[in-house]
Amino acid sequence: MRHRVGGYKLKRDIGARRALLRNLVTSVIDNERIITTVAKAKAARPLVEKMITLAKQDTLHARRQAAAFLQTQDSVKKLFDTVGSRFGQRNGGYTRITKLGPRHGDGAEQAMLELVGSELVKRAAERAKRREEKLKAMREGQPDEGGEQQS
Repeated sequence: MRHRVGGYKLKRDIGARRALLRNLVTSVIDNERIITTVAKAKAARPLVEKMITLAKQDTLHARRQAAAFLQTQDSVKKLFDTVGSRFGQRNGGYTRITKLGPRHGDGAEQAMLELVGSELVKRAAERAKRREEKLKAMREGQPDEGGEQQS
């Protein structure tokens, strides 16, 4: 029976496990999605959700708690400035785990851990970038799709 047995050990001692999970959570916040094994994704998911809940509070104490856990100050800034405000009206369920199949090298089951709604944000950013490039090309008098310049 598994009574009162919680958490994931991930075949690591406590220091290595804590460092691994801190790095995973920092990467999820920075990149908004990571590809890792299913067990690591399931272990990191509650920690990512806790960080986003801290960001929704947006107090000095919450910011210091997040800074003590996350690896970089840029990730803390992004967490409180963009991610926390994005999930302001949502009560949990900020992440999604999608299974991707076995890894080529060792056959480990892979999964993608991503923030919900990140695909919409990335698509909008790509669309804005393409629009800017098209406007810049039009201003310079170049055609938008590769070819020769019209006279």
